Amino acid sequence: MDLASKLAAGVEVLGLQAMVTPEMQEKCLAYMALMQKWNKVYNLTAVRDSEEMLVLHVLDSLSVLPFVEAGNVLDVGSGGGLPGLIIAITRPEVEVTTIDTVQKKAIFMRQVKAELGLSNAQVVHGRVEAYAPPTRFSQVISRAFSDIALFKQLTAHLIAPQGRWLAMKGVVPSDELAQAKVIPKEVIRLHVPYLQAERHLIVFENT
Repeated sequence: MDLASKLAAGVEVLGLQAMVTPEMQEKCLAYMALMQKWNKVYNLTAVRDSEEMLVLHVLDSLSVLPFVEAGNVLDVGSGGGLPGLIIAITRPEVEVTTIDTVQKKAIFMRQVKAELGLSNAQVVHGRVEAYAPPTRFSQVISRAFSDIALFKQLTAHLIAPQGRWLAMKGVVPSDELAQAKVIPKEVIRLHVPYLQAERHLIVFENT
């Protein structure tokens, strides 16, 4: 099965055919192609194989789409743009900001934004604790950024009242939750097509 067919099948398994159009799927593949090209020089990700990249990066990011609400979202420690740029591609009504401390990753994300025409995406190079945007975010998401307590602490000044933190994790991080001394609003089990490992989305509300 070629990559386009595998992506289309994965979108179907996720039940996202109505949301992720064939044109958006093409953009996801174009994003992947850019990542592979830049990876040779910039080492953006340890994942080299294109099929692994499709599953571990693209489909993993797509799995959270149903839980991202309208409004604006900040992707913290975005790296090469995951899940932020995938959200920007597939949810044009959502204003997406990605932030990373590594300059080459920010340069790459800006190149993706330009080449794919993502007018709803903004890329910030800097430290999240020093970031001072004009408005706060209704959602703050992270994928492998840090433990939950630190994630919430570093972004507390960026989240709107009643806003939501979305932490993408593997197995349920019971130790992290105990250390954070906070009860999540939801723990959502994600089913990523072609992936055997457990994935969860931990949701907190800024009450």
